[in-house]
Amino acid sequence: MGLPDRLEQDYLTAYKAKDALRVSVLRLLKAACKNFQVERLRPLTDEDVLEIIGRQCKQRNDSAEQFRAAGRLELADREEAELEILREYLPARIEGGELARIVDELVAGMGVSGVKDMGLVMKNLNSEYKGRIDGKAAAAAVRAALQKLG
Repeated sequence: MGLPDRLEQDYLTAYKAKDALRVSVLRLLKAACKNFQVERLRPLTDEDVLEIIGRQCKQRNDSAEQFRAAGRLELADREEAELEILREYLPARIEGGELARIVDELVAGMGVSGVKDMGLVMKNLNSEYKGRIDGKAAAAAVRAALQKLG
């Protein structure tokens, strides 16, 4: 079953169970998918849906931070609850030591010479592990690996 089909099935299940929060999140996600599909004039692929979910996650994360800074804790908590629902559809995240190991292998395999090649390494890392890495953590790991080179 593809990701678009899974979203539809989960939406119907949540609707029947009267899970208002999950229904709301999935309804917005389905609308974003439909808009993306109309823009591209083609059926959605799983990669397209992952890209849309990634954008939705970033929006929720930014909103939660802004609400916390403004002292609106109830709204921040709702955004974080929605974020958790969205993360269920993303592949497992690569973090910490595993991310550092992957970056070290990529840097060694590419034969780059220093920090000036950071953009090239980030481009390759993002294309290979799209949706599975946090951009800030990846940039820090790449910078650290490239600084070791000199």
